Amino acid sequence: MKAVMLAAGVGNRLGNTDGIPLPKILLRFGGKTLLQYHIETLRKLGISELVLGIGYYHHEIEREIVALGAQDFVRTVLNKNYHEGNIITLWTLRRELCLGNPILLMDADVLYCEELLECLVNSPHPNCLLIDRHFEPGDEPVKVCVRNGEIIEFRKWLSADYDSCGESVGFFKLSAEVARKIILQTELYVRQGRRHEPYEETIRDVLLTSPRGTFAYEDITGMAWTEIDFPADVKRANSEILPRIIAAKDNRPITSNWKMEQGETTCL
Repeated sequence: MKAVMLAAGVGNRLGNTDGIPLPKILLRFGGKTLLQYHIETLRKLGISELVLGIGYYHHEIEREIVALGAQDFVRTVLNKNYHEGNIITLWTLRRELCLGNPILLMDADVLYCEELLECLVNSPHPNCLLIDRHFEPGDEPVKVCVRNGEIIEFRKWLSADYDSCGESVGFFKLSAEVARKIILQTELYVRQGRRHEPYEETIRDVLLTSPRGTFAYEDITGMAWTEIDFPADVKRANSEILPRIIAAKDNRPITSNWKMEQGETTCL
């Protein structure tokens, strides 16, 4: 199985880091770029290849791949129209999703513990996403709503009655058939001029029109992860998430100020 990752965006909401414009995948935490964390985790879990959809400052990303000695593992696909939104990056990567093999589809701007991705890779379900039930409400998180054990909504804006709701991590395991359907839906969006809509909307369309049981989820509530969209996310990644990831790898007690809520699991 290979991973296909969206990493072309400008990251306007994040602003510049130390006055230097960088793609979010090149942000450093504990001396490592997000790209290096992705590569190390994917390799450890037996993923055969990482295909990056790049655009903004793509030369810097390619230099980092060389600096990491990862040319044998990482391949890049350039989206020249990266300023138009992530749905165009997904469309640029369409060939990678239509080769007839299952894939991982991933957002690049996530710092996470290894066990989180392991839950997805080792899930028995061919089409699966991840849910974190502990999240801040609002319009920003992409939400996953469940009723009677089935996903009945998947988007930022809710309009359905549900039994439980969680935030999507932005990682998806997709069968070859479903991946192809998502690309066909992406093509429809592009033809209709809907180039600035979130790429998750194409996944939602396929999810809600697929037979019952096609999509499943794994609950990773309590595991260490954060999406990085705003400066506050960078601070949280450094002060809370990274210490938990390091502690898990070193098999030692967590020393950050994060407090585990009763009943949640951890990545230890």
